[in-house]
Amino acid sequence: MEPDDLFDLQINGFGGVDFQNPPGLDAVRHACQSLHACGMRRVLATFITDAPEALLRKFEAFEAYRAADPFVAGTLVGYHLEGPYLSAEPGYRGAHPAHHMKEPDPAEFRRFQEAAGGMLRLLTLAPERDGADELIAKATRSGVRVALGHTNASDPQIDAAIRAGATLCTHLGNGCPAQLHRHDNILQRLLARDELIACLIPDGIHLPPAVFKNLFRAKPPGKVILTTDAMSAANAGPGRFPLGDTELEVGADGVVRLPGSPLFAGSALRLDHGIRLAAGWLGLPVETVREMASSLPAQVLGFPPSSGSL
Repeated sequence: MEPDDLFDLQINGFGGVDFQNPPGLDAVRHACQSLHACGMRRVLATFITDAPEALLRKFEAFEAYRAADPFVAGTLVGYHLEGPYLSAEPGYRGAHPAHHMKEPDPAEFRRFQEAAGGMLRLLTLAPERDGADELIAKATRSGVRVALGHTNASDPQIDAAIRAGATLCTHLGNGCPAQLHRHDNILQRLLARDELIACLIPDGIHLPPAVFKNLFRAKPPGKVILTTDAMSAANAGPGRFPLGDTELEVGADGVVRLPGSPLFAGSALRLDHGIRLAAGWLGLPVETVREMASSLPAQVLGFPPSSGSL
């Protein structure tokens, strides 16, 4: 494996480029160049909750970019759909627009996959939604991995999702209210499931270092993947940046927030920086931590361990 062959399964945008509104081939190529400069050679372009027709247009546009440019195709190796089948409850939906949330629809998801050229590789949903188990089972049989996120599912609902084929948790410890019951809460319910791989954001912001360390230690070996959940501000400095129809603000502290709000909305993290931070918090060699952001996510998603020379 190349030493900088990092694989991030949740990239909403990068280098000043927002993926939520198709920005054109030149902009997408710039984002890919910026990703490579950070060692992030393969990523899943991530689309968040939107109207179905808008999501179809995004998949079609990005498939056209991939078809037109081998460098883009080698970097954006698939798609992660985060929504619209998420919890609309305040605190659990995060920055996702509640008015576009809906029940899982297998026929609609099939249209998404067709527009994506079969490259939709990861789906995040809330398993308490009616019909979630059916979609999880159908998506899993087709080779799509399913993650649980932006959810307030009960224990039985989580168990049913795992039986249907769900295997991951999207940005565990986030996508939930700031105040929760000290014992009976979604973080504890998901963390206790050894079957589920925890995706953690190692920026020290979404998860303070002590929390990151505790979550990592609570999972069995090989059950943690590092991701950034990066949006357009990543590798672009402070300022205001778009995430779909929402304008977000990034301060000198590198935190991405809704303007005038303490709420986080994606991150400005580079994965290479996150690896070094996590290695320090965990007291592990950088090379050991790097596997959680390279070979492990590739393996979990069914990709070869290395993309080779691009």
